Amino acid sequence: MDLGFGTFLVIILLAIAGYVILTYNGLVRARQMVREAWSGIDVQLKRRADLIPNLIETVKGYAQHERGALEEVTALRARAQDLPRDDVAGRAQVEGMLGQALGRLFAVAEAYPDLKANENFVQLQGSLETLESEIQMSRRYYNGAARELNVKVESFPSNLVANAFSFTQAEFFEIENAEDRAVPKVSFG
Repeated sequence: MDLGFGTFLVIILLAIAGYVILTYNGLVRARQMVREAWSGIDVQLKRRADLIPNLIETVKGYAQHERGALEEVTALRARAQDLPRDDVAGRAQVEGMLGQALGRLFAVAEAYPDLKANENFVQLQGSLETLESEIQMSRRYYNGAARELNVKVESFPSNLVANAFSFTQAEFFEIENAEDRAVPKVSFG
């Protein structure tokens, strides 16, 4: 059975089209995973931002002369909320500074035994500790999804499809300062 050159060419074109479609759909899937993962980080950061005013008010009642630590946390919270939602690098930087400021705030609270015994403070402390762990897990998930997309965008031959359809690499949610990488210590021993 002689297929002929035309049939062979059609089969090759269909194979190329199939590859492009599969690769495109894989890139779309990877991009959606990055968006979904970023949404997870965003939700956790919003939960933390919502917790901070209650924490500030609780600490303020006991440690009124520690105004600097309270103002720093408040300012960084506002700065984080003002950043564009999709500014991964900017959010990582400010959220890292906010985590460090929260750690300093809890260090200040260490000097106030009545505050450490306050039920509301202890509850807020526990909530923040849980949120910090969830933020860390969300960050790892996001960075994994970003890595998968970036590999597809950079690898040959999928990079040809990625470039043709304007897929770009995702930024990693990285904290530059090593001290900011640590989960703030929010429990007292």
